[in-house]
Amino acid sequence: MATKVFIDGGEGTTGLRLHERLSAREDIQLLTIDPALRKNEKARASVSNAADIVFLCLPDDAARAAVSGITNPGVTIVDASTAHRTLDSWAYGLPELCAAHREKIAASARICVPGCHATGFNLLVYPLVVRGLAAADHPFTVHSVTGYSGAGKQVIAAYDRDDRPNCYATPRQYALGQNHKHLPEMQKISLLASPPVFNPIIADFYSGMVVTVPLHLRQLKNWPSAEQLRAFFADFYANQKLVRVAPWQSEASLPESMLDPARLAGRDDLEIFICGNDDRAILAARFDNLGKGASGAAIQCMNISLGLPEDTGLITK
Repeated sequence: MATKVFIDGGEGTTGLRLHERLSAREDIQLLTIDPALRKNEKARASVSNAADIVFLCLPDDAARAAVSGITNPGVTIVDASTAHRTLDSWAYGLPELCAAHREKIAASARICVPGCHATGFNLLVYPLVVRGLAAADHPFTVHSVTGYSGAGKQVIAAYDRDDRPNCYATPRQYALGQNHKHLPEMQKISLLASPPVFNPIIADFYSGMVVTVPLHLRQLKNWPSAEQLRAFFADFYANQKLVRVAPWQSEASLPESMLDPARLAGRDDLEIFICGNDDRAILAARFDNLGKGASGAAIQCMNISLGLPEDTGLITK
């Protein structure tokens, strides 16, 4: 019997990508709502309570309201908003971090999808802290270059306008006040004493991103080299289906030795690069902000919850 799925908020970028991926699957029955009722809470709750899986692709307050309207205990909620990411009662949807994260996703009826920037940061920093290479109070800095599709409908429309300002053609830093909404989950999930310094940058391409953590290696335990650090990450993420660590000195094989943030656009996997020397290193995670950074992660969590291979219906090449 097909799993009944309802995408609440299916008109946004995450919802549309979910619909695209799931509509191609014979094991999924997508439940729909009259477009005239898509903002009617009672109508949406009625459809949600008839589903097996509900994806929430809504603003935070609307996501909280939607959860309160789902009273059927048999419904599993996968929330793509920021609303529940730091709550212990919800499973954090990044199974690659450890067996406990994966097991909680499999057992929970409440799963939150990580933020795109936080996905890259946590995959790079959590291993260092949990294995004792970096202290919880390590002064981490993170830079993230991302396409504009993750910024919502209004920003997408602004970037797509023919008469847009010239500055839209250049990368632009934002959230300069260190108040970005992904910071709380970065701190909590990576077990940090305080949030990192976060420098997000939006650029003139639709989707894709590179999240980068620079390190002075002498600040880590036993002062590993960048090559040793790469071996550490390769071991930590060995046998993961959607996260892979690039070979040592892999930057030499990149076009013009540059890391293109849009290279994995349209895909649901993630690449980690560890580059540098004996003194300093660059840790970088490259993926699609709409894929492993949003809808791909949501489907991966659903697959785990249903006991399916986690990459079912996802695009990795």
